[in-house]
Amino acid sequence: MANIKSQKKRILTNAKAAERNKAIKSELKTRSKNAVKSAGGEDSDEALRLAVKRLDMAAAKGVIHKNQAARRKSRLMKKINAAG
Repeated sequence: MANIKSQKKRILTNAKAAERNKAIKSELKTRSKNAVKSAGGEDSDEALRLAVKRLDMAAAKGVIHKNQAARRKSRLMKKINAAG
């Protein structure tokens, strides 16, 4: 355990950020999975739009890198086009 006050605070803030990032990354996986699952269905456009929106938001917040967001979107589009 740290003895310095600022380091104790950093430990707490890092834990909060990690928890928040974990929730966002989990949502990204869920949204992508739902978009692929609903490919060709009636709500496929909406599921895809939400998945892409969440990827962009995660990249904007710094949860994932912008290139990683672009790569994930590209792979998601490939899967959906192949399925649909």
